[in-house]
Amino acid sequence: METYEQEKNKVFLSALTAGLEIGFSYLLIAAVYTILHQRVSDEVIPYIAAFAYPVGFIIVVLGRSILFTEQTSLLALPVLHQKRTFGELLRLWGIVIAGNLLGGAIIAVLMGFIGTGMGLITQGTISSIALHVTKGSTLVIFGSAILAGWLMALLSWLVSSSNETISRIFVIYMITAMVGFAGLHHSIVGNIEVLAGLLFTDDISITTYLTFQTTALLGNAFGGVFFVALLRYRAFAANF
Repeated sequence: METYEQEKNKVFLSALTAGLEIGFSYLLIAAVYTILHQRVSDEVIPYIAAFAYPVGFIIVVLGRSILFTEQTSLLALPVLHQKRTFGELLRLWGIVIAGNLLGGAIIAVLMGFIGTGMGLITQGTISSIALHVTKGSTLVIFGSAILAGWLMALLSWLVSSSNETISRIFVIYMITAMVGFAGLHHSIVGNIEVLAGLLFTDDISITTYLTFQTTALLGNAFGGVFFVALLRYRAFAANF
């Protein structure tokens, strides 16, 4: 039987893996921005890039790595079942968030360094993406993050009810493409996008990064727990 420390280490490693793997969405998005720059209107590029947004999520979800936004509601269910305390939930969230953010930080450095070195990504691309993600007010970002958290938590419910790999890929693509196309704020992908802007350009300050990251995390958590874990759990329990 695993000890609590062994369980925490496994969760952290899985979360770190998810933070790294989700970076492939950023790589493709940045490549699309770079390729289409001066060929397509800058206002249209984010909508085209949204079609590349789901790739990292497909890798993460099918690979069963732990992504905070996708697992938010599932992690909260043991608390609703009174099998875990709220304090234990917060500690578990902390481990997952730390792993996701560290993995994202590593991949942001790798993608920025390798991508610019290969000419696949430019400094202007990194800046454009970071500024696009952070352009809203704190209140707008918080509301947008709630919607993203809601959709991502729904994703975990929908995927668990799908038995075939093709149907799972369709569900993941459908939900995450919606998040990308609408420009909703996802704290883990956003961590890579904004951190890359902080590290490789002069357009993002540490204050902007920290404000964005805190706001997006809180919004994602609220959307996942309240709208999915709490409401769906209560609706499900009411039928029995």
